Amino acid sequence: MIEVKDIRHSFGNLQVLQGVNLSVEKGEIVAIIGPSGAGKTTLLQIIGTLLTPVAGQVIINGTNVYSLKEKQLSEFRNRHIGFIFQFHQLLPEFTAIENVIMPALIGKIDYKEALTKGEHLLTELGLKERMHHKPSELSGGEKQRVAAARALIMNPDVILADEPSGSLDSANKKDLHRMLLSMRDKFGQTIIIVTHDAELAAICDRTIEIHDGVII
Repeated sequence: MIEVKDIRHSFGNLQVLQGVNLSVEKGEIVAIIGPSGAGKTTLLQIIGTLLTPVAGQVIINGTNVYSLKEKQLSEFRNRHIGFIFQFHQLLPEFTAIENVIMPALIGKIDYKEALTKGEHLLTELGLKERMHHKPSELSGGEKQRVAAARALIMNPDVILADEPSGSLDSANKKDLHRMLLSMRDKFGQTIIIVTHDAELAAICDRTIEIHDGVII
């Protein structure tokens, strides 16, 4: 599903990634671990096409993503990649359901179709009674489930999660762990997770450790 080939990246004189190679199979859940500053989030952003590498290739489901033009790349990202961030990145002025369907509307999906799918996803994730609440009215765990539904709305091939349990208490962390496993089982996504959470890494199919921009 994903091939990362000789990815290199630097910020000024600081070389953050030094020739990273990585393959991830379809339906696999992979954790990327390592100390702060090791290059984990930079690698995730490059895989997610949010950051262009200095050198190297990222191939997702047969598409060399950095050979695409800007508009094509934006469309590819919207349709094939879903994101879950540590601090949710929900739009505060919109309700849960409105946040969830935003990528579908950007992707020019019919409003009624997007709404039906968004309601189904929020119901699946236990938020049927909360979908018309704004983020300020939701708990941390509820906001993270809204973010997961938003990531799933376009039925992407890949879900990328950056420290998804980093802002949650222990009870909500366990709920998140169960949710990520069920997402793979129910929806068939390939999931890559950057995490410092040892419990989350332990339930993944595979763990990859990065130090100083190199997979060890």
